[in-house]
Amino acid sequence: MTRTATLLSAALIALATALPAQAACFADYKAKRDNPLRLHYGVMELPQAACAGTDAAAREIARRIARDGWTLLNVMAIFGAEGLDERRESAGQFFLRY
Repeated sequence: MTRTATLLSAALIALATALPAQAACFADYKAKRDNPLRLHYGVMELPQAACAGTDAAAREIARRIARDGWTLLNVMAIFGAEGLDERRESAGQFFLRY
């Protein structure tokens, strides 16, 4: 029984270290829509693959906002969950919309 418990413990430790927790990643951005000109500031949660840098984030954001006719102007920052509260009010209806 002790050997089984030891093997089980070792397997659980190996699993826990093999699957590290992925922290949430967010970006804030500015976008526009023409005719008539409209601007918006938004905050979006990104998949882990888009958290590598602003180029990867820009591709993901541009793809998602384009569905509604928006064009990405720029990515302001990439940040963790700790930066959400300070951006919530400024983003308004575009807070985690896309």
